[in-house]
Amino acid sequence: MIQTNKKKRLKKELKLFDVYAIATGTTISAGFFLLPGLAAEQAGSAVVLAYLIAAIPLIPAMFSIIELATAMPRAGGVYYFLDRSLGPAFGTIGGIGTWLALILKVSFALIGMGAYISLFFDDIPMRTIAAGLAIALGVLNMFGAKKTGGLQVVLVIGLLAILGIFIGGGVPEINWSSFSNMFDPGMSSIIGTAGLVYISYVGVTNVASLSEEISNPERNMPLGVILALTTAIAIYALGVSVMVGVLPLEELAGNMTPVASAGEKFLGEYGALILSVAAILAFISVANAGTMSASRYPLAMSRDNIIPKFFGKLSKTGTPYIAIILTVAVILAIIIFLDPLKIAKLASAFQLLLFAMVNLAVIIMRESKIDSYDPGFKSPLSPYLQIIGMLTPMWLIAEMGMLPLMFSLGLIVAGMIWYFVYAKKRVFRSGAVYHIFERLGRRRFDGLDREFRDILKEKGLRKSDPFDEIVARCHVVDFKAEETFKDASLRASQWFSIVLNRNAAEIHDVFIKGTKIGATPVIRGVALPHYKTDAIEQAEMVLVRSKNGMHIKCTDPVICDDLEDHIVYAVFFLISPESDPSRHLRLLAGIAERVEDENFLDEWFKAKGESQLKELLMHDDHFEYIIVGKSNKSEMLINLKLRDLHTPKGCLVAYLRRDEKVIIPNGSTILEKGDRLTVIGETAGLNILRNMYCCRETL
Repeated sequence: MIQTNKKKRLKKELKLFDVYAIATGTTISAGFFLLPGLAAEQAGSAVVLAYLIAAIPLIPAMFSIIELATAMPRAGGVYYFLDRSLGPAFGTIGGIGTWLALILKVSFALIGMGAYISLFFDDIPMRTIAAGLAIALGVLNMFGAKKTGGLQVVLVIGLLAILGIFIGGGVPEINWSSFSNMFDPGMSSIIGTAGLVYISYVGVTNVASLSEEISNPERNMPLGVILALTTAIAIYALGVSVMVGVLPLEELAGNMTPVASAGEKFLGEYGALILSVAAILAFISVANAGTMSASRYPLAMSRDNIIPKFFGKLSKTGTPYIAIILTVAVILAIIIFLDPLKIAKLASAFQLLLFAMVNLAVIIMRESKIDSYDPGFKSPLSPYLQIIGMLTPMWLIAEMGMLPLMFSLGLIVAGMIWYFVYAKKRVFRSGAVYHIFERLGRRRFDGLDREFRDILKEKGLRKSDPFDEIVARCHVVDFKAEETFKDASLRASQWFSIVLNRNAAEIHDVFIKGTKIGATPVIRGVALPHYKTDAIEQAEMVLVRSKNGMHIKCTDPVICDDLEDHIVYAVFFLISPESDPSRHLRLLAGIAERVEDENFLDEWFKAKGESQLKELLMHDDHFEYIIVGKSNKSEMLINLKLRDLHTPKGCLVAYLRRDEKVIIPNGSTILEKGDRLTVIGETAGLNILRNMYCCRETL
């Protein structure tokens, strides 16, 4: 199978459980083992309710981030999404803000870990322990996502096992009278506390910054994140209830090690020890994954010229080592100069603001109508869910107090200043927002569509895309003498006219016009004329081979220059239904992926006959081609009803071509000499079929 040359990207090493482990590990940490004691100072026993309320604004953000991540699996997560939807000014704010919010969360986790370790080594200052751990995790992150993700899996498995013991042993010990005065602090205080503990959940979506490194992101991203959030909500609801139910409020409020204190009540000293180990695992988990996620933001911003290019340099292990060093340095500064409660409030506040912007980004991307915006997961109840996701964070921020509000506004101002002073003169693009308004047509950034098309090509075809079937039933024209592109277009249009029931000259004119307006890609001696129409129900294709080459004049869509002359040896004419423009682009990307290889033309020239030409484009050996009466063995098929054709298990006659007509066969179809059958199936069954009918075509 032909392999394509890819641009250098981060390695796709993270599987489903890696995604789940990273998302879960960054969620169940300081928010569980440290923050309940600090939050109880404000909300008392209603801290449980505050945790549940805090999860509400995360749900729209979670669905929005998953949609954006499956459409744009790129390092940088929220930064990249905001930049490509709202433009580079908002992208700068989002990138710097999300990077700092992640760093604050990591710093909070490291301080929490220092507090638990201090239970065993009380002669070592908590901040000193946290600083040492920050450096150690920075070194670990230098070795790449696979090793870091592997550590994450081990940490999360151990963490969940110990938390199961804590919750299972603690629920029967809950004193339910502890909840009798739950609403005494007042709803304003409870809502403000919900804003404070919001930081507990945000890690579940920060895995989006690693989407470039996730294999099969359209499956593994949604499934991993949704499972992680479900796990987190259950653990917070049950675990915090145990803390409130077994510890007197005066012991819980302000307690820096609430889980160990609660565990000691019903599990004894050894229980407290085990839970302290779990806390340390959790803190290492979030700090490890958070450092890894945070370092990808400088990488992504450097790629886009938002910050200097050297932040995007990769080490021999494929990690952004300068971005990691910068991230660890800022973490150290925060550990030294800020107290834990302020860290939690600042991180939560700006993360809430960013998630409001992410919900807006989904609305913008949907309304932009960019065909190449093709998420593998679409957020439900859009745009209503996104509108809720934009309003609820603002409410929580307003209830949190002046410091978080001023911090958020300060980051917005700082981001805008950096953009206009440094980045604006280096960035030449705009976001999808300009695609919405026709009156701003000149401000549209066509490069965004090209960038999304490159992403489509990297993501590849979906299992539901009928690429192999289209190739299997397509019409093949093999020129023996010198011909022109006009001749090829006329031959293809004549065949399409039967399928579309339209005049061949009209179809030909569309293909010729496409070359003049820059709509026909030309890649390594291959041309891809294409268009969409509502006159067709399924995509159809014509393959043309010209060993002598043919001239084609196309406009370059990037520079919009005069017609440029190319010599091509292969032309793939594609027509798809108007109703599914994203699939049309994925099919084009699937073709481009195969023809971009430097060996493609050599294989194209060597191919013998129609079936071998088609094989060059197929995913795998999943089809067979039978010409009735071509061989002695296939002569027995003449006048046979299709239902009487003995096909191996798992094989299906999908299409039949008789002369120039494509027929969808049924059991009563009588085979005639010259009929061309396309059989789809698994490799083993198709091998049997070849032996039965000598299917392979030779010249």
